[in-house]
Amino acid sequence: MVLNIVTLVACLFHKIKSLGLAGIVVPLIFALTASAAQAQGVNLPNFWDPRTQMERPELPATRTIRFLVDDDFPPLHFPGLDGNPTGLSVELARAACERLALACTIQVRRFDTLLSALSEKQGDVVAAAIPITAELRQRFAVSGAYFKIPARFAVRKDKSQPTPDARALQGKTLGVVGGTAHEAYAKAFMGGASLKPYPELAAAQTALKAGEIDYLFADGLGLALWIGGEEAAGCCDFSGGPYLESRFFGEGIGFIARTEDDALRRALDFALQQLWREGKYAELYLRFFPTSPY
Repeated sequence: MVLNIVTLVACLFHKIKSLGLAGIVVPLIFALTASAAQAQGVNLPNFWDPRTQMERPELPATRTIRFLVDDDFPPLHFPGLDGNPTGLSVELARAACERLALACTIQVRRFDTLLSALSEKQGDVVAAAIPITAELRQRFAVSGAYFKIPARFAVRKDKSQPTPDARALQGKTLGVVGGTAHEAYAKAFMGGASLKPYPELAAAQTALKAGEIDYLFADGLGLALWIGGEEAAGCCDFSGGPYLESRFFGEGIGFIARTEDDALRRALDFALQQLWREGKYAELYLRFFPTSPY
C-alpha cells in the first residue's frame, strides 16, 4: 500500500510540474510521502534541505555513466533474484541516470578495489557504502550523503524499558560491541549505565533476546535487519534515537567521482535532491527498508 501511494505521489508531481506548479506541489509531496510511510510505521530519513534550489549542470547527452558497485552489503548493494545487482545505492544510481536522461551501466567489483578502479578510469562513479571522510574528499569528488547509518537502542518488547536517556540508563545493563564507535559514545555520554561489551553484534543481539541485558546500543542498520528478520522472532524493537553524531558515526555515504569530474558530482547531487522531492527516494527506501533503521 505504501509503495502504491508513494508512486502515485511521484506521478502527481510530474503531472503538476508539467503545468508549471511544481513550487506549489513540493510541500504536498513531502507531506503525502511522509504520511504514507508513517502510517505503516516506517520512518523516512531526509538528507536534503527543501529550501535549497540546485541547478543542473550541463553534461553531454551522449555520455554513458559507468557506476561501480559491490554486491555484498544488503540492503544497499547485493545480487537480486535475477542475479543482477540491486539495493538502495544501485537503484538510486539507476534513478539518477533516468532523472538526468543519461545512459548508465552498473559494473560489479570487489569492494576493496572500487576506489582504485575509479582512479584508473575503469568507471565513473562508485555507488557503494564507502564512508564519507575528509580524506575521501581530498582524493575524490563526493556528493552529499544519500544515506547515513544511525546508532540505535534496541530493547525487548516485553520488558517495558523506559525510553533511554541519561536518567533512564542509570543502573541499567547496556550491551555494546567492543571497540566500536557505539562503545565510545556510550562511555562518553552514558556513564550511569553498566556497559557490557560483546565481540560481535550477533552475540549482543542474542544476549538482548535472552534478557541478559536491558538495552543494546549498536549499528542501526544491523539492528533493523535483525529486528525485522526471523532470528529475532519478534522479541525486540527500537527505542529512542536515531543517533547521527558525525564525530562518532560518520558523515554517511554518497556517490564518489573523480575530482576532475566535479560537474558529474554536481549533477548527481541535483538528481538526488529531485528524486527526494518527487518521492522516488521514498519509494526506493521503502522497498529496501521494511524495518527502518530510523
